[in-house]
Amino acid sequence: MPVAVITGASQGLGLALARSLAPQGWSLVLDARGVDRLAEATRDLEGGPHRVVPGDVTDPTHRSALASAAADLGGADLLVNNASTLGRSPLPAFADLEAATYTRILGVNVVAPMALTRVLLPQLREHDGVVLNISSDAAVEAYETWGGYGSAKAALDHASRILAAEEPRLRVYAVDPGDMRTAMHRDAFPDDDISDRPLPEAVVPALVRLIDGDHASGRVRAADLQAVTA
Repeated sequence: MPVAVITGASQGLGLALARSLAPQGWSLVLDARGVDRLAEATRDLEGGPHRVVPGDVTDPTHRSALASAAADLGGADLLVNNASTLGRSPLPAFADLEAATYTRILGVNVVAPMALTRVLLPQLREHDGVVLNISSDAAVEAYETWGGYGSAKAALDHASRILAAEEPRLRVYAVDPGDMRTAMHRDAFPDDDISDRPLPEAVVPALVRLIDGDHASGRVRAADLQAVTA
């Protein structure tokens, strides 16, 4: 039974992916900061065994707990670094981005996922595993007011490329899922109607194809995977 560690699994893309992998025979280790929300969201997952480990990915003790839970299930085959933060809403220009907020954005979006990857590397190496780092088009496009989040995701993209070069037995992806109808997207555009955006469930099949396939490590747009298989 393969084992996946998914951060930010109480809502959005993380939860949608968990609900897709569970009935396919995956055993899941699921993380989010909200204890009650995570428990409620994942209560009816199919299959198992699964482990729900609430906490903050910036906390080293919590990262160790995630690794221990995965080891108890047989070791991680897949790590999905999905937990993320915009910092504050509405998004400020760089001139108004406080240093403490920027530090938090970098900590959640870059430092924590790479630190969690490091803790799980022995397990991932043993299983010739897969790392999915959830990125954004803001990593490559210069959107006004997206400086904090965009620069953090750009750093995550490059860290993913370096990890792939250093760990050739792993498949390492920085995945741009595209616009989705999520709580984070609402926070980014609090005054906009985002009902026309696709739900995260629409992106999941592309991620599953990436996990199950043999696509070379690198930056991947979910829309490109969907176009190839359409």
